[in-house]
Amino acid sequence: MTQPTFAPVPQAGEVRPTMETSTPELGRVAKAGLQRSAHPPTGASYGTPAPGEGYALTIAHHILGALRFEYEHDRHDVELGIGLVAAKRASIVGRGPIPSDVKVAMAHFGLEGPIVSHDKCAKFAGIAHSYVAQRRFVDAVSVDELVPGHVSP
Repeated sequence: MTQPTFAPVPQAGEVRPTMETSTPELGRVAKAGLQRSAHPPTGASYGTPAPGEGYALTIAHHILGALRFEYEHDRHDVELGIGLVAAKRASIVGRGPIPSDVKVAMAHFGLEGPIVSHDKCAKFAGIAHSYVAQRRFVDAVSVDELVPGHVSP
């Protein structure tokens, strides 16, 4: 609580000015979350990061919502698989996902018709319930199939 201005304050009780010091950086261990490599690891199961990749799942849900499935229980696996492949395509180019990424992924798996047969859904079976299967599924689609003529940096 502050003192009223009319109350006398002895010199020992006055607040003295201080100088702020910065945190010393030498000898300080960097935080693990802030350490980044100039060359991030690549290869199987590392993925390709991009901004807003989760939006590909929303786009896939809306676009595939117009299709009818022979067996409705296949829908969730197909939506997730198409969304993951669309996110991979967007990240290869270095941007967030857009509807054309989902359409390219659908064309890659032959899902153009208004009715999706159970045979076309066999590739997607069970991937919605296994992260390892999702990584394998996405890694199985090559960059050239999604973005023809793309040269990796």
